Parts: sequence; C-alpha cells; structure tokens
Amino acid sequence: MKKHSSKIRDEIAKLQEQLRTAETREAERIGRIALKAGLGEIETDENELQAAFEHLAERFRRGEVVPTEGKGANEHSRKGAQATPVASGTAAGGDSEA
Repeated sequence: MKKHSSKIRDEIAKLQEQLRTAETREAERIGRIALKAGLGEIETDENELQAAFEHLAERFRRGEVVPTEGKGANEHSRKGAQATPVASGTAAGGDSEA
C-alpha cells in the first residue's frame, strides 16, 4: 500500500524536528566542552576556530586521539597515533593575530 503525500510530509516534519533536537543537544555538549577548555576566553576569528575544529575532527576520524593529562591518559590514546596538539588561539597550521 502506498503512503499518501500528506503522511510522508508529516513523517518528514517529525524527522526534521528530531534532527533539530539532536543538533541542539550536540551543540550544547560541544559548547560546554569548549568552554571548559577555555575557548570562550580566546578572541579569534570564527573561521579560524572552525578550521581548528575541522582539523581536530579529522584527527579523531583517523584515530589520532590526543591523550589527556592525568590518571589513565594512555587509555585514551590509540596505539601508533601521532598526536600533535593545536596551540591555544591558533587555527590548525595558521599564523593568526587574534
């Protein structure tokens, strides 16, 4: 049995709302982490910050996890990963004047 277009539109609307909710939840989570890391205090161009986040995301996708300081730090790093920390206030590989 085929679905009517109105039913499909209702399903799409529900999915769009679920997407908005999920994106909001993810943004709040990342925002809290960024604030804890001190990014709220750094004056930098939004494009530079986005580039740094993209660089960080790519490193995680490749499995290059930066170990955190303290107890159990090695548990979070992956074997053979070449972790290169990004300096505070600079985008990945950029010379910035913030």
